[in-house]
Amino acid sequence: MEKVLKPMSGYLALVICLALLAASGYLFITGVEVNVTFVILAIACFLLSCFFMKGLMIIQPNHSRVLNFFGKYVGSVKDNGLFFINPLYSSQKISLRSENLQGQTLKVNDKMGNPIEIAVVMVWKVGDTYKAAFDVERYSDFVKMQSEAAVRHLAMSFPYDNLEDDHAPITLREGGDKINSILEQELTDRLSKAGIIIQEARISHLAYASEIAGAMLQRQQATAIVAARTKIVEGAVGMVDLALKKLSEENIVELDDERKAAMVSNLMVVLCGEKAAQPILNAGTLYN
Repeated sequence: MEKVLKPMSGYLALVICLALLAASGYLFITGVEVNVTFVILAIACFLLSCFFMKGLMIIQPNHSRVLNFFGKYVGSVKDNGLFFINPLYSSQKISLRSENLQGQTLKVNDKMGNPIEIAVVMVWKVGDTYKAAFDVERYSDFVKMQSEAAVRHLAMSFPYDNLEDDHAPITLREGGDKINSILEQELTDRLSKAGIIIQEARISHLAYASEIAGAMLQRQQATAIVAARTKIVEGAVGMVDLALKKLSEENIVELDDERKAAMVSNLMVVLCGEKAAQPILNAGTLYN
């Protein structure tokens, strides 16, 4: 468990170190001319100043130090500035700044077995210095490997697109923020053991694999064409029905069943055709 320490300011210790160095120089120069004892005191002051200097520690903004005393965790310092700690402590630097990770493009099968290419970009930082320092070997490598595993698991849990089931709850292509939220939760669950906080995670690349991209594009185009034709037919039927009702209500012309069938056929050809219709004038009647 992380324990935050508040060490003493290092400015007084710095002054003492400088004073010891000055005393060491003075005693050495005096001792060479007067007494060897002064030389011994000079050496002692110099060694003592070096010992105290080892306890001086500068922590930059958004950085921390994890302190150990002969293999025992003492605590973590997250404040910024100059501090003095026990010179016998060993320390490990850990950055608390946010970092970007652009994952490599992975080739994986989606829930329906279709090969797809997927990549994510994520923003993360260290939240628990104890876990980052002691629970994993190298937390930066751990983030890379677990993020790749999370992306693979996400891709295998959802279909790329609605192909067989038009009412599928979530797809990778249309999931949007919901898919990103699931990805963030997956990453949080995997990286929490290393004390990592996920600030943001988004899918940066998503596409069918090259071997099926052409076939899937044709399928999507065919689906779009069928949907468009369905809308055209629905609109044409409504227009024909409206035309027949208006002709009947306003007594413009009386049509028997055969004439109605011919009119419906002609209107459907005109409304549903891909090209502009070319009218043909009939000088006779339908019965001649």
